[in-house]
Amino acid sequence: MTHITVTRDDAASRYEIRSDGTLAGFAEFDQRPGAVRFTHTELDPAFQGQGLASILAERALADVVASGDAIVPLCPYIAKYLTTHEVAGAEIRWPKRPGTAPAEA
Repeated sequence: MTHITVTRDDAASRYEIRSDGTLAGFAEFDQRPGAVRFTHTELDPAFQGQGLASILAERALADVVASGDAIVPLCPYIAKYLTTHEVAGAEIRWPKRPGTAPAEA
């Protein structure tokens, strides 16, 4: 059976997923006061099709929720994950899209 781990590497500003000890992918983030901005997610092509990107997103987002920080999904993969999966207790700060008018109060 394959052993999957997800760890946070603060020095590299990313969450890493490993399959049997081999780096399979990562989700880069930018830590801000009270928020974690996810900027890029990448999975090695050799590991695609195994559900690892979803596991990486699930565990990284759960870690952010546990820390009490808000999630800012700048990365398209993380944004899509958040629209298709429930993340219990998550505070999500959706980024404003360029060229959009502010919402009327």
